[in-house]
Formats: sequence, structure tokens, C-alpha cells
Amino acid sequence: MVPVIVTAMTKQLVVTERRRLTTVRAAWLFDGVGSALVANPLVVLDGATIVGVESGGTVPEGADMVDLAGATLLPGLVDTHVHLAFDASLDPVARLAARDDDVALAAMAEAGRASLRAGVTTVRDLGDRNYLSLRLRDRADQPTLVAAGPPITSPGGHCHFLGGVAEPSDAGVRAAVREHVEHGVDVIKIMASGGTMTPGTRQERAQFDREVLRAAVDEAHRHGLPVTAHAHGTPAIADSLAAGVDGMEHLTFWSATGIDHSDDLLRAIVDQRVAVGATVGMVPVEGLAPPAEVARRLPGIIDNHRRLYELGARFVAGTDAGIAPVKPHGVLAWAPPMLRQIGLSAAESLQAITSVAAGVCGLAHRKGRIAPGYDADLLVVDDDPLTEPTALRQVRAVCAGGVWVA
Repeated sequence: MVPVIVTAMTKQLVVTERRRLTTVRAAWLFDGVGSALVANPLVVLDGATIVGVESGGTVPEGADMVDLAGATLLPGLVDTHVHLAFDASLDPVARLAARDDDVALAAMAEAGRASLRAGVTTVRDLGDRNYLSLRLRDRADQPTLVAAGPPITSPGGHCHFLGGVAEPSDAGVRAAVREHVEHGVDVIKIMASGGTMTPGTRQERAQFDREVLRAAVDEAHRHGLPVTAHAHGTPAIADSLAAGVDGMEHLTFWSATGIDHSDDLLRAIVDQRVAVGATVGMVPVEGLAPPAEVARRLPGIIDNHRRLYELGARFVAGTDAGIAPVKPHGVLAWAPPMLRQIGLSAAESLQAITSVAAGVCGLAHRKGRIAPGYDADLLVVDDDPLTEPTALRQVRAVCAGGVWVA
């Protein structure tokens, strides 16, 4: 159900249109930072911006009213790791290769709309082809988009087919970063290790020397851009940490035979305040199960992440949406129960996909909270998301930038 907004009629002889406020009333509210729900919230919107939030409260005179009786309001969700160019098919790499840029862009736009309909109003795309995601950033039918462009990788390295290949040298990665800067990206993504989607690469092997990674980070920071590293294997994790990255994706400590455990390295990750992008959130698909190599290692991955949480790591949920049928676009609602497995509380799990995620995306000043001055991004659900694991999947309505999503 999408609320109907009655707009003000334009009066004759008025040169400047005066926008009317919109008030949203619900039964409960999770504000993005608290540990409990607020009862009987009244949220006041002025176009694309929240201008008032209080429990109870009086509707401003002349304001339009949206009554969401019985529902719970949350900030629009923030997914810190998606791939809009991948279509969540059994072979998304081949499907993308078969599309020219115009067809690929249309499919990416539909992926963005699917995210919006699921309540994900902000996404960080960490790997596209030919900088296509940047062409979606200003479209009204899309979530707010933080774009990395093609991930920087080594020749023949993980996701080389997306076009971000750099020579594995100081000069090579600096040139690649500058190219990304010229295209106007928001974040630099670098493939510090191999990955499963690229034949010929291995997750436990590093793709760049430590000094080369350090050069990439230095160049990105010189241009004011954060860096997040795709890092599975322990050598790539240690090198990324030494290079000064701002975040790491996956962080599995993958080895050729299992999962490594290094408390010293875990402590160093926490001490350097590196954002941990946990790859969580998947829908069950009949007939599909995790690959045996992943399933065998999963307990060790969870143990390391649980230890990171105990040490005080900053966790966000990066779903990797688009890479497989179990990861359709909009899958973020399935992430909180998996975050709970590594120790996060119910409230912390919601914060990890709202306010904390917004901070990791560089948007802490306007995303991830329901508070005055923040963007009017709202998710409306029918149950208590602190006690009901499926609540975020019961979407009643979504508002993105003050516009209700159909």
C-alpha cells in the first residue's frame, strides 16, 4: 500500500510556489541510532528533508497527512556493497558480457528500482563496467548511489572483465586512481585478493604487493576519496591494513585449506577503525546451496567475525547483491539475522544497515537516521524489526527523498 499525498493547489498571482509540509504518523519508529522503538511518532517532511520528529506531537496547520496506523517507521536502508551490473542469475558475468552498455544500463536501472521497492534507498556500487553506475546517480527513479566504477584489479585479476585493470606498480595504480577521479567516482574499490567469480584467480592469493596497495591508497586519499579493498586471503588483509585502507569487503581470512585465525591481525583491524563489510544477506532458493568450499569454511569465518565484534569492530552489511540468485537486488532485509549470528544485538544489526552504513558511505550527515535535517528516506513495515526477524521483508511503503515509491 502506498500512501496518497494530496498536493497544494497553486494560487493565482503567486510568483513563488509555497511547498506544504507533509506529516507521517505511525505506531512506532526506529530512528537509526537508538536501541528501542519510539511510540506514536510524528515525522514532518518539507519536500526531500525531514524537519521534525517527535513522539505524539501536533500536525502543523495546513500540512498534508499520511496516516500509517499500526506500522513501524525506519530510515531507508543502506547497502554498502552491491553490483547493479550483475543480474543475480546463475551466470551474471556471462549475462553482462552479452549486453552492450545501453542494455546493461537499462538492466542496472531496474536493479536500482528493485532495491528501492525493498526499502533500500541508498546503495554503494562497488564494481560496474565502463563507469555505467555513474550515469544513474542523478536519476529520480534510483536509490541514492555511491559509485566506485570498475574495481581496480591486476592484469587477469578478479573482475578484470569490468575494465579496471591496472599495472601492478606504483605508477600503474596511481594512474588508475586518477582515471577514476576524472570520471567522478565517490570511492575507490581495489581487488587486493582473487575471487570466485574469476577463473584463474584464487581467494587466498594477493593481487598487489603491499607497496603498490599503499600507492593506490595514497593517491586516492590525495584526491579525497576513501578506499575499500576486496580482501579474502590473510596476506591481502594484512597488506591492505598496512596500506591504510578505509574498509575491507568480505574479510574471510581464506586460506588454501581453510580459514586462518590471527588475533593480532584482528586487533589491528579494530585499532585502525577499518570498516568491516560483512557479506551477509541471502534469500533461500530451492535447489541452490553454498559451494562446498564456502560451507566448509563458514564456521571459521563466523568465528573470526564474532571475535572482531567482541574487539569492537565497526560492522556493516555489504550484501554483494547481484552476484547470484540468492542475492537479488534488495536482499538487504535478509542481512540482520546473519549479523546477529556474529554477536550484534537486534538494534546494532539495524544500525549496521542504516546509520553506521551511511557513515561508511560518507553520508552520515544526511542518511541512515530519522532526524531533523536528514533526507526524507523512510521504510514502512508492518511489524517490530527488533523482535521479528522477517519484519523488514514486510514492506508496506517506501519514501525516497520525500517521494513515495510505487
